[in-house]
Amino acid sequence: MMPGSLIPLPHPLIAMPSRPDPATPFSVVGRYLPGIMLATVIAVAASFVSEHYGGPKFLYALLIGIAFHFLSEDARCVPGIEFSAKKLVRIGVALLGARIVMADVSALGLWGILGLAGAVVLTMTFGVLMARALRLPPMLGLLSGGGTGICGISATMAISATMPQTAENERNTLMTAIGIASLSTVVMVLYPLWVRWLDMSVAEAGLFLGGAIHDVTQVVGAGNILSPEIAKAATLAKMFRVAMLVPVVLTLAFVFRKAVAQSASLDGSKPAKRPPLLPFFLLMFVLLMVLNSLGWIPAAVHDLAGDASSWALVISISALGLKTSFGKIAALGWRPIVLLVSEALFVAAFMTGVVLLMRM
Repeated sequence: MMPGSLIPLPHPLIAMPSRPDPATPFSVVGRYLPGIMLATVIAVAASFVSEHYGGPKFLYALLIGIAFHFLSEDARCVPGIEFSAKKLVRIGVALLGARIVMADVSALGLWGILGLAGAVVLTMTFGVLMARALRLPPMLGLLSGGGTGICGISATMAISATMPQTAENERNTLMTAIGIASLSTVVMVLYPLWVRWLDMSVAEAGLFLGGAIHDVTQVVGAGNILSPEIAKAATLAKMFRVAMLVPVVLTLAFVFRKAVAQSASLDGSKPAKRPPLLPFFLLMFVLLMVLNSLGWIPAAVHDLAGDASSWALVISISALGLKTSFGKIAALGWRPIVLLVSEALFVAAFMTGVVLLMRM
């Protein structure tokens, strides 16, 4: 023993006891922060491009996210990306309820309400049947039919949240979101020409545009191409379609309740427990809708909720893009494109028929 070395060192083969590292709020935030910040930066970039150069920010967010797919393989980013893709969408959908006032529904009239409700149900049914005819998964038809028939990407993400969270479901959701974002921009330009050709009145044009165009932003854009009055009528019809999220998502949550529990227990990380019959995000959607209908939500809070909903959804879409590569999209082939286009044509033809019937 050398001088001064009076304290014996532990044997190298003997493991020293270590204290467990407790999970603190800071460590939890630090675990999710890199992935959330990555998706947020992409969302900000997509919004900047959309505001300064035009085009749908959801589509930009998807494409930019896919371009940075390689970052999803970084272990530091994975938890935050998963959180953004699966949890933020529920917050965004819940906040949509603050934009709906049920008293305005009466302005649509009985035939308008029946026509819009029929468009939602029949488009989803058509989507499932068309998917089977094209030898595609029925889940894809349900997702694309719901997104086309209700309110575009918001409905797609809400419906996807009720389904078993599998790799196939993520690919279907991404393909549907890309197709809807693209088609919604195309029809925003084309449908006003159709409105003029049929010489629709303000009420008829609003009902058609609000019932046939996928996303809210494109509905407003198409309406303003014609007139501010048509834009207001179209937005009202669109808000009724957004309200249809409640019965649709509630029904699908009940249908997929057992399947979601089984998929959650496959990896052993969660017990085989069925999710609640009424999802919390849908409950918040209904609560905010009721409060807004009663006039209890101030205008400033109403605008803040709308902005927060939009940001939550675009960040979620960015994260979904990060999780998917161009190769996975290309592997889906041409059939999903045919499915999405056929659904868009179906809902447009149906709403045209509703307008023509109302003239009789």
